[in-house]
Amino acid sequence: MSEFSLRPGPLLLKFRLTFQHGVRAAYYREIARKRILDTAPVTTERYSSPEIHVLTSREDWLNLLWTLKSFYAYSGRRYALCIHEDGSLGTEALEVLQRHFPQARIVRREQADRETLAGLDGYPRCAQLRRSNTLSLKVFDFRHYLQSPRLLLLDSDVLFFATPAELLRRLEDPAYQRNTVNADVEDAYTVDRATVRKLCGFDLCPRFNSGLGLIHKDSLRLDWIEEFLSLPGIHGHFWRIEQTLFALCSSKFGVELLPEEYRVRLEGPLDGAPCRHYVGAIRHRMYAEGMAHLLRAGLLERLRQGGNTCTC
Repeated sequence: MSEFSLRPGPLLLKFRLTFQHGVRAAYYREIARKRILDTAPVTTERYSSPEIHVLTSREDWLNLLWTLKSFYAYSGRRYALCIHEDGSLGTEALEVLQRHFPQARIVRREQADRETLAGLDGYPRCAQLRRSNTLSLKVFDFRHYLQSPRLLLLDSDVLFFATPAELLRRLEDPAYQRNTVNADVEDAYTVDRATVRKLCGFDLCPRFNSGLGLIHKDSLRLDWIEEFLSLPGIHGHFWRIEQTLFALCSSKFGVELLPEEYRVRLEGPLDGAPCRHYVGAIRHRMYAEGMAHLLRAGLLERLRQGGNTCTC
């Protein structure tokens, strides 16, 4: 038998990838997930504090619809929305996003490459990272296009199941002057805390996760980021440098983690949590658990009727 005959064909490989986490996850990802497309548009404010910024791509824009619509439904808020695409999103997907969020600003990658980089003149390390790392758009482009002093940082793998009361309180309290995010499972940085303490003179917040939280615009100082990008080893992990920069800026500015019910958990049931961040290791649960839960709760029926607020 030849070496080539042992390799799975494209159909078999697709089958394995589709069902690698079981039939339930495959059903909700491949079939039920698309039901969000049949819901009514969400009316949002054109200007607000905070303002939501999200980064999306060809692979996750459909998940983003669930993230945003579950947030707007359960929070009852109409925060202004800015959607950044990473250059991979097609015209049809962009049109769908604009139709579902007609007041949202959508920033195309081609436009952002010109405008954001122009704003990084004089910060060569920042400019180089922005050119070479797609996730750095969350740092530099969010900052550049933010029209509010407060940013609601939100990834497209977060789902909401109840009113995120404490998050909303911190977002809307003018006296609250710290950054605040959900806690990660463990530290996931490109630098260690001892190095930061020695070279920067402050303590790096442990378990900072950049998927959900409040970031003050004043904390995203380009002079700080330019300095942080000179730390030894900071470029060592493509996927973690964006989170590291948010954590460094927040730690220098002032930061605390959101309460326990917001933290990233890799196992266990929802247990009444207001939301769950389905990071890569548990992404399949976003479909089999998260979307299934929202469907049972009647979220889509509410959204089809044009209701932004969910009381179910």
